[in-house]
Order: sequence, then structure tokens, then C-alpha cells
Amino acid sequence: MSKTKKAESTHYEILFILPNKFTDDEAKTLAGWVEKTLVENGATITATEYWGKKKLAYEIKHNAYGYYGLFEFDLEGKNLAKIDNSLRLSADVLRHQIVVKPKKSAEDLARAKVIRAKIDSKKAEAEKVKAEGEKKASATLKSKEKEKDTKKVDLKDLDEKLEGILNADDLI
Repeated sequence: MSKTKKAESTHYEILFILPNKFTDDEAKTLAGWVEKTLVENGATITATEYWGKKKLAYEIKHNAYGYYGLFEFDLEGKNLAKIDNSLRLSADVLRHQIVVKPKKSAEDLARAKVIRAKIDSKKAEAEKVKAEGEKKASATLKSKEKEKDTKKVDLKDLDEKLEGILNADDLI
């Protein structure tokens, strides 16, 4: 280590994919194993996300689907190789990737929360507008069906009109 650089932990993010051969509960247990591996090697976990079962972009070891998990953690660099090695040797982890990530300040987290709230409110508003549109379309369709039913023409009226057309002199 250099004399000028302080020995401080770096912020990392790990994304891993578990094979489809497990159930959702078993995959969550394996995600817990990954978390345990991180903690045993000195990591301090700051964020956890379990994305569940997703379709892979391409097959990996004959798996078209996989369970995704993501952890953000702080760790000293010397222990990173141990974590990477244990995940690489595990038969239960299809792929994993560890990247250095900048630490988020409290302001960044608050800003992200506000943005997420705006996105969620716009999604809810769009769903509401869509539901109202479907409701109006359904009502319009029902009213057209009622108009159709009320405009039924009597068979005698049709016969009289047809007879009038066929008896007309200027037909030919």
C-alpha cells in the first residue's frame, strides 16, 4: 500500500444470476448464501435487491431464465478476490459481476426517492387514464349495440320498399 493513500473501504455492487432449476424460495435462500459470503469476508451491505425470475438475453448453461439479485456493499479491496473466487467456484451461481460504485450521499438518495415518487405517480395516473378510456369505450360500445337493437326495421316495411324499387319505371 502506498504511504499517501488511506486504507478505507470501497463501495461495490454485485449482480448475480442463479439458475432456473431452483424454486423462488430456494433462490432466495441462495441469495442469502451470497449475502453471508459477503459478510464473512468483511463486507458491510448497504443495499439489497432481489429481482426474481427474469428471461436471460441468451442461454447460459442451458438456462433461458434465471433469478437475479443485487447487493451494494462496502469492503476493503484485499478481500474482494476471496469473494470473487468463492462465487466463481460455486455451481449454484451462473454469472456474477462486481463493480466499483460511487457512494451515494444523503442528498443523492433523497433526490432518487423524489424521482421514484414522480415516476410512480405518473404510472398511476397513466393507468387511471387508461382505465377511464376503457370504461368510456365500453359504454360507447354498449350504447351502439342499444341503437342497433332499437333501429330494427319491420319485415313488411322492407317488402314494401323492395316492391317499390322493383316496380319503378326508371330502373333500367
